[in-house]
Amino acid sequence: MSLNLKNWRTPLVVIIAGCLIATTGFGIRSVFGLFLEPMTVQMNWSRETFALAMALQNLMWGIGLPFAGALADKFGSVKVIIAGAIVYGLGVWGMANAETGFALHMTGGILAGLGIAFSAFTLALAVMVRVVGAQKRSFVLGLGTAAGSFGQVLFSPLSQGFISAFGWHTALVILASMTLLMIPLALCLPNSPANSSTVRAKKVSDQSLSEAVYEAVHHRGYVLLTIGFFVCGFHVAFITVHFPAYIQDLGLNPAIGAYSIALIGLMNIIGSILSGLAGQQWSKKYGLSVIYFSRAIIIMALLLLPKTPLVMLLFAGTMGILWLSTVPLTTGIVVQIFGVKYMGTLFGIVFLSHQIGSFMGVWLGGRIYDQTGSYDGMWWAGVMLGILAALIHLPINEKPLQRLATDAQAAKA
Repeated sequence: MSLNLKNWRTPLVVIIAGCLIATTGFGIRSVFGLFLEPMTVQMNWSRETFALAMALQNLMWGIGLPFAGALADKFGSVKVIIAGAIVYGLGVWGMANAETGFALHMTGGILAGLGIAFSAFTLALAVMVRVVGAQKRSFVLGLGTAAGSFGQVLFSPLSQGFISAFGWHTALVILASMTLLMIPLALCLPNSPANSSTVRAKKVSDQSLSEAVYEAVHHRGYVLLTIGFFVCGFHVAFITVHFPAYIQDLGLNPAIGAYSIALIGLMNIIGSILSGLAGQQWSKKYGLSVIYFSRAIIIMALLLLPKTPLVMLLFAGTMGILWLSTVPLTTGIVVQIFGVKYMGTLFGIVFLSHQIGSFMGVWLGGRIYDQTGSYDGMWWAGVMLGILAALIHLPINEKPLQRLATDAQAAKA
């Protein structure tokens, strides 16, 4: 007797599977900074060589995600996530066996970056929100985002343990194998490109995608928001990849680096929830300004305070609160101004700016270190960019476009 798939793919099963996909995929990509020191020392690579691979990884993630989303809309998320998990695993395995900088760039950089894009937890989130009512969607999105952060908490000490026990090569092979866990988890998701309610949704606007993009790029607030998100990527990617090595350069225990990355992920869960709640009550643009200015202050404090384990952990904890707290507010402004119809595409463009910032943060971190023997130049650049981003968000006009009111009236008619 055949099993009725509709009966076992309940909302609870889908949500759990989606959260585990987020935990696995996001968790693994967050720990590559732990491999910078051991890989560059043993392979006799410069830090810029490793940093360029991670920079390419972030860039390919940003470029690939819009295409992955389009394929998921057409063929369903299951096939896309499975293909992405395979490519992701091959990229990490290739990273473990790379003998030249070029091979590292092709595998751990480009291949792993595309794998991350095509197995991104955002694809699982899109499925998760379809199996619950509209009133629960914000909660489910928050739950999925928190699951991704939990992956960072889980995989940071786990990966450092693998490195300490087996060496960096075996640790990467283990992580490559663990990416394949997303395949059975993806099979727990419904594969329909869109649910019936989406298909039957009443169209109240005939605006085309190209018209929506044209409208957005000619909106000053959208341009400023996109520029500001570049700074978020610059901060987050630089710290993720280079902070563990920075801690070792100070002569501190490498475990402090792993604990710091895990602590960032733990506090990010709290920060993201608080950010979402604040965005419902107060101006989102002012919230973003506060976040970026606070980052600048925290980085400056790191540079001026004594370099002790406690200071490193305090930096990680406070920065973790501000880590992805920009995402609910940035996404919220896009939806608030332009509506939900093309939200994926419009946020995808903003996210690409984030990943370009990630590329610059990771690559420049390695280059400046190789040129000067210190990360101080990057830290001060982070301070200045944080202040600039805080100022850039202030002129943003958060008011919804007039056409949204017209569409709302048409929907009621």
